[in-house]
Amino acid sequence: MNKIAVIGAGVMGAGIAAHVANAGIPVVLLDIVPGGAAKAVERMIRADPAPFMHRIFARRVTTGDLGTELALVADCDWIIEAIVEKPEAKRALYEQLQAVRKPGSILSSNTSTIPLAALTDDAPWAADFLITHFFNPPRYMRLLELVTGPATRADAVASVTQVADHALGKTVIPCKDRPGFIANRIGGQWIQSAINNAMDLGLTIEEADAVMGSPLGIPRTGVFGLLDLVGIDLMPHIAASMKASLPADDAYVAAMRDQPLIVRLIGEGRIGRKGGKGGFYTRTKGADGASEKFAIDLGTGKDRPTERAVLESLAAGKRDIVALVSHPDRGGRYARAVLLDTLGYAAALVPEVADDIAAVDAAMRLGYNWRWGPFELIDRIGPARFAAMLREAGHPVPPLLDTVGEGRFYRETDGVAEVMQLDGRHAPIVRPDGVLLLADIKRRGKPMEKTAGASLWDIGDGVACLEFHTKMNAIDPDVLATVGKAIALGKKGAFKALVIHNEAENFSVGAHLGLALFAANIAAWGEIESMIEQGQKAFAALRAAPFPVVGAPSGMALGGGCEVLLHCDAIEAHAETYIGLVEVGVGVIPGWGGCAAMLRRWTEAKGAPRGPMPPVAKAFEMISTATVAKSAHEARDWMLLRPADGITMNRDRLLAAAKARALAMVEGYAPPEPKPLRLPGPSGRAALMMAVDGAVALGRATPHDVTVCGHLATALTGGPRADITEDVTDDQVRKLEREAFMALLRTDPTLARVEHMLDTGRALRN
Repeated sequence: MNKIAVIGAGVMGAGIAAHVANAGIPVVLLDIVPGGAAKAVERMIRADPAPFMHRIFARRVTTGDLGTELALVADCDWIIEAIVEKPEAKRALYEQLQAVRKPGSILSSNTSTIPLAALTDDAPWAADFLITHFFNPPRYMRLLELVTGPATRADAVASVTQVADHALGKTVIPCKDRPGFIANRIGGQWIQSAINNAMDLGLTIEEADAVMGSPLGIPRTGVFGLLDLVGIDLMPHIAASMKASLPADDAYVAAMRDQPLIVRLIGEGRIGRKGGKGGFYTRTKGADGASEKFAIDLGTGKDRPTERAVLESLAAGKRDIVALVSHPDRGGRYARAVLLDTLGYAAALVPEVADDIAAVDAAMRLGYNWRWGPFELIDRIGPARFAAMLREAGHPVPPLLDTVGEGRFYRETDGVAEVMQLDGRHAPIVRPDGVLLLADIKRRGKPMEKTAGASLWDIGDGVACLEFHTKMNAIDPDVLATVGKAIALGKKGAFKALVIHNEAENFSVGAHLGLALFAANIAAWGEIESMIEQGQKAFAALRAAPFPVVGAPSGMALGGGCEVLLHCDAIEAHAETYIGLVEVGVGVIPGWGGCAAMLRRWTEAKGAPRGPMPPVAKAFEMISTATVAKSAHEARDWMLLRPADGITMNRDRLLAAAKARALAMVEGYAPPEPKPLRLPGPSGRAALMMAVDGAVALGRATPHDVTVCGHLATALTGGPRADITEDVTDDQVRKLEREAFMALLRTDPTLARVEHMLDTGRALRN
């Protein structure tokens, strides 16, 4: 598609337009409020989290007023309507569009509650019409629910699916034309049940969110935190719409209650984070400037300081879900009640909302960020056990549970993942064309090499994939050893190209800080220095390997995780990759070649200012401020990604894209010959420290920041004996990195930063 239009510049419409711009497609954004679209774009440029992957992408958005500039959509291939949730208003807009839209253009609604039939009803736009339900925020949520009607053109469906998948990075889930489709139908019932049962069982909201969080594979916000995030005021609107659309005996409708507390909060403007006044949770600043968090007591309705949830069932839930739902305390009873309501309801909705069990699970994983979908959760409990729990509680047992019987909804046969069909037989899960998942590779064979920290897999066509699998993919000696083993195998001809990739939430959060702190506490300085040397050698060997190495990150790639990528020949990054050298936050500097790699990238960058100081200044600016690029596109600004590196929008397509990039590099490949650097030495260091002094004067740098930056400046400028007339090798810079790292780790402020990061996950400013 060459151009797309979005009509309606509210939160959803504006967010959809921004994400179309992220995909590189020109977009028209119109709003009924004069100037509303332009103001929406301005707000999005300043917003955090950012709807745009890069500020300059706002230039791809043409704004206009719906009343006077509807003709701007005349050359658009796809027009997305995102106005008020009223069928009559939507149909009136479609009538207007008939006069200006070009023949064959596709028209879709972002509605989340209105059936498609109510928007078409044999209208002249029926053949071009479908529902494309994006989830909020459109940039970050990967689900797109697609609803078509009997008159919808097949080529329109194919075109939207192609663009949504490849350009917008969405997983497209076909849904039946039922109220709420899949995710909001099940998610709405889950939220309703979670609120009702929390109040009935006398839980605190902290206890409810702790149970409805990590133990069940649900984000840590739980349910009350989620309502604060999306807006408490949305709940009555969604409930009213669903109540009007669903039969009175539907379990979701039956669970709806008037909640005086929620009515009161909305009346007070306490609608969650977006309202600025808080919601179920509220943050305030005390007299000392410290932030304090309060929570509403569900019994009294009054605010009180938050309390840590302490339930025996939570400890049991760390073992497995069965232990959680079997526990007799109120947390266990709460988990059991909500899961019976939610999972039982989901099982009863197939085939009403979709014929595909895997699609229902994908919708909840991607639309609500659940780790497991409803049927995957039932499998973890055991379908037969879950059916017995339903009977014991007096709930109806959906026919699908009788069909699965003593079996499972998912199983593996000869290394192939299968899912149960409606008739009870199992069939392979079919991936879209061009999707290659490491999970599927791992089912079919054994790794070429494996340690506790990483594994090497054959992904076909002579390409191997190095996967990290430590907690948060932190890099430890096992990971580094596996890097060495992979390189040795490649040199022997076991593969002709290497991809570094994993399917965890984050590519790598960097070095294993816990090991470093433990070693420092027992003064095992030799062990620490050995690990630094091991990492430097491993990553340098990646750079010098006789075969192409392609990094394929997604999520966070921080510290050592970033340094891995800096030593790859090329990168194929998921668009939502957050890259940065953040070591100063824990009181050290990059120690695995990150300083040398960034100097080289800025030295070799096309169009960069010449001379020894500009590359040093650029590297110093980024590293000293622990800058993290908030998208793969932003990473190019800092040379963390180079212009020739690739960006893939759909995460499921990342491994295939990286593999193709690696194969394209094989013929005639030779490792790069590093050229010596010219670094400014002490005079350059003095210039950098003048900037640090300025930051101190402005209150932006702490005393230990000055110490850390001093060591960083020394490493980046080549050390005390460097001179711009003499060559400096990467090995010499790495030696300076290592010396600085060891010196800093011996200081009390650095040890305090490391310990604080491990305890809280946040940087300490000392």
